This record gives sequence, C-alpha cells and structure tokens, in this order.
Amino acid sequence: MSFDLVLFGGTGDLAWRKLMPALFQAFRHGSLPPGGRIIGVARDDLSDDQYRALIQARFEEVEGAKRPSPDEFARFASLLQFVQLDLSKPADYARLKAKLESRNADTVVMYLATAPGLFTMACEQLGAAGLATPRTRIVLEKPLGHDLASNRAINETVRRVFDERQVFRIDHYLGKPSVQNLFALRFGNALFEPLWRRELIANIQITIAEDLGVEKRGAFYETTGALRDMVQNHALQLLCAIAMEPPISADADAIRDEKLKVLRSLQPWTQDTLERHAIRGQYTAGTAYGERVPGYREEPGVDPHSRTETFVALRTEIDNWRWAGVPFYIRTGKRLASRDARIEINFRPTPHPIYPAPAGCSNQLVINLQPKDGLELHLLAEGQDNRRAARKSRTLAPVQLDLDFDKRFGSERVGAYERLLLDVIDGRLNLFVRSDEQEAAWRWVEPILEHWQHSSQGPRPYAAGTWGPSASSAMIARDGHCWSEENR
Repeated sequence: MSFDLVLFGGTGDLAWRKLMPALFQAFRHGSLPPGGRIIGVARDDLSDDQYRALIQARFEEVEGAKRPSPDEFARFASLLQFVQLDLSKPADYARLKAKLESRNADTVVMYLATAPGLFTMACEQLGAAGLATPRTRIVLEKPLGHDLASNRAINETVRRVFDERQVFRIDHYLGKPSVQNLFALRFGNALFEPLWRRELIANIQITIAEDLGVEKRGAFYETTGALRDMVQNHALQLLCAIAMEPPISADADAIRDEKLKVLRSLQPWTQDTLERHAIRGQYTAGTAYGERVPGYREEPGVDPHSRTETFVALRTEIDNWRWAGVPFYIRTGKRLASRDARIEINFRPTPHPIYPAPAGCSNQLVINLQPKDGLELHLLAEGQDNRRAARKSRTLAPVQLDLDFDKRFGSERVGAYERLLLDVIDGRLNLFVRSDEQEAAWRWVEPILEHWQHSSQGPRPYAAGTWGPSASSAMIARDGHCWSEENR
C-alpha cells in the first residue's frame, strides 16, 4: 500500500520532537508500509536536501537508542521531501496537489501539526483545492478548541470537508502501550470483570504527575492551563477506559459508543461541588532534583500576576448502575514530587474481618502508566510474626504482586506516536477520539472553567517538588480516603 504523509508544520517543534522520531522507529522496525513518502510542509524556503539536513540535525537531540546511524538516516531520508506552503495561499495548495497527483498514492494522510487556530483555515483550503478526496485522512492534534463553542466550530468545519471516518483526532495517551493494557486487562481477562463494580470498589484514583515545570512553553500554558491541557483529554480518556462497559466488539465505533456513555453519565457540576470538589493550584519556587527552581509566575512568557492553574484535583461520580456512589478522583499537575502516571483501584475491605490487619491496608490494583509500565496487585497475607508458637492471634501484612511490562515485552513495545501514525496509515480509528466524545468532555469541563473565571479566589499555591496544595488532600480526606503517597 503506497502512502503520502503530508506533515503540516513540518519544521515545527512537534514534528522533530515526536513525529519524525516515531516515523523513523516505524521505518527501522520495518512496520512502515513500503512505497511511502513523508512530505514536510511549512512556510520555510527549503529544498528537499535542506529539509533532510534540518531533520538530521534535529535527530542529534533524540535519546541515544532512538537516534539513527548515518547509514540508517540516509535510507530514511530517501522518504523525505518538502513543499513550501503558506496555509492562507490557495496557490500553494495547488502546488501541493500537483506533487501528490504525480503518483496518486493509495492513501494520503494530512497531519495538522500546527497551532489549533489554523485547523479551520487548513481544512477549508484543502477542500477548496480538491485535496479532500476519499483516499485522504486528516489528523488533528490536541487541543481541539479552547472551550465547547470553539471545539464545535472546528468540528463543524472539518465535517463540511471530510467524512467523520476520515478524521483522526489524536490523543497520544491512547497510543501508550500501558493504556492499551487497560483494555486488555478489562476485556481480555475473566479475572477482574466480576470485581469491576460499586459493590466491591471503594474509590478510583487517576494521577498524571509531572516533575518538570512549563519550561519554554509558558506563553502556551498561559492560554491553556492544566484543566484544558490534561484533564479534558488525557485524564477523561483514562477514566473512560476504566469505567466503560464491555463493547460488543473491537470495532472503533463500538468502543467509542461505550466511552461516550461514560462521559454523558458523569455527575453534573453544581455550585456546591464546584466549590468543594474542583481544586486548582499553581506552583511556587521550590526544590526539584536537589536544586532550587522558580515558581510558575517567574517562568519565561508567564504573566507575573497569572491565575493560570498548573495543578488540578477533581472528585466526580458516574451516575449509572455499575458505578453509582463510587468516587473517582482525578489529579494532575506540574512541578510535583515525581513524574508518575497511574490508576489505582481501591477495593472495599472484607465485610467481616477475622484477622487483624495494619491500618489503611486493603486490596488494591495499581495500573502504572509512566515511567514504569505494569500492574501491581496489593494483597494481605499472614505476617512473619505468626511463626511464633506462643502467638494467640494471626495478623496480616501487605504483600505485592508486581508485573513489569517493560521487562516482559520491552523489545517488542511500540511507542505511542509510532502506533498512532501506523494506525492512521492503515485506517484504524480505535485509538482516536470521535467528535461527540470531545464535545461531551468539553461540556463537562466547561462549568469548571466558568467557575474559576468568575471566582475571586485564584489558584492555591504549592511549593515545587510537593504533591500540590493541601486542599487536594482535604478534598479526598472528607470521604475518608487519601492519595496513595499519603498512605505509604
């Protein structure tokens, strides 16, 4: 199957940091279909050879194992071409069209690795130029809009040009091997399904923590914030994977139908729950990696009086028969104590304990997403002290079963963008977000945005290198629970 992958924003940050390394790894692994071209598109005046030299120079910044040797890059570079194009100029699209029609590949992928504000213009121009053909697929990077209204406007424009099955809204979290294991864990095994319900689960916690600050993305983050950047997409997609009902098949729409049901079942926000269950914070100067680091308002490109949140903690429930009454906690932030993404399913204690157990210990399933990738099952077993003959009562101690997917499947694992790019070329929509999913997520998030916009209280400060503001711990403590690091 021949393909042309047209990379709009082909000289930009996303292209050289994520997309080109992922395409090279697919090429190295032999999984990139033969007969392909990768066409970088940008306003820069570059020849094909100059573009190849630019990408080669950028590869020097890629971590060692993923960096191509000179011979590998020479073979990969034979796929790379460049077209100078201004998104606002119809004549430039005509030049791109002529290049694509010079060989009429079986599949044409238009990847918009540009600012989201340019999506509408690009789609309209592609349609006007006759480049939206039945063999065309369009990839849209997040964030898709700034709120519900802008998301709808973008989707309506896209739908006027492309059929829904041609649109691949990318959320790179869905391409992570660890997230794929969520679906395998739930729907490929009989062990957990009988336990996956309100009668046996006390609470579920989703944590996506980053130890870095905003780095050089201060100006972008000022207009985005943690709620838009992480919760509306990544965190809610993880919640859907955990809470959705088993789909009738592995078909893309069957899976996305079930995720949509979860999003529509999220408990609506009220003034009271917005006050008590939606916590925002902003990091101040602190210590990370043993060094003093600046606060958010001291980062380049950030307003010294900024009210942008760098931390969010939420409590919600899902109003359906499976999950009614089970609290779901979502937490994400920058400059936290460690880089850690995980989902914790905390089971209810036994209804009639006959053995004494340490306080706070219960059965728990931990799904580690990053940096470690695997499963931990926390159980209780007879403690060592019970070997003493004189002991009259038995006590329990925590034990852990640990499955490390990186050790088990390390050499076979495929990176998130590599997996997603190959799925786009093959036309598989399972790991991509449908427009009604996005709108449902925005509809649930928007009351929080509006509440914070009109609130007199700004983000709560927390020191860099900690786990966020104390209000986050207080929120979960009101239910009699705590974040996992507080229980260690």
